[in-house]
Amino acid sequence: MSGTPRFDELIHAPTRLSLVSLLAATEWADFRFLRDTLGLSDSALSKQLTTLEEAGYVEIRKGFVGKRARTSAQLTPQGQRAFTDHVAALQKIVAQAGLAVLPDQLTH
Repeated sequence: MSGTPRFDELIHAPTRLSLVSLLAATEWADFRFLRDTLGLSDSALSKQLTTLEEAGYVEIRKGFVGKRARTSAQLTPQGQRAFTDHVAALQKIVAQAGLAVLPDQLTH
């Protein structure tokens, strides 16, 4: 995964970063899967998905399976780019900080 380093404040929030990371690894993800995997309440996940959808980073699909409502989400191409660029920016920050230390050096 290589992109143009660009830090994204919207994605960087811990809950959204976890959500976007999960969506980046899937094509479409079911709302319940996202909620349970991330340990969020329905309302918290819905709020995060809405924020990402309004930014153009996520597409939401609503439908029915039998009589049950189903909501799924996927990253848009814009969301994929934003995530890739954000990860590249984080990698650049870490590299510039010289954090290529051995694990035993972290405890001293």
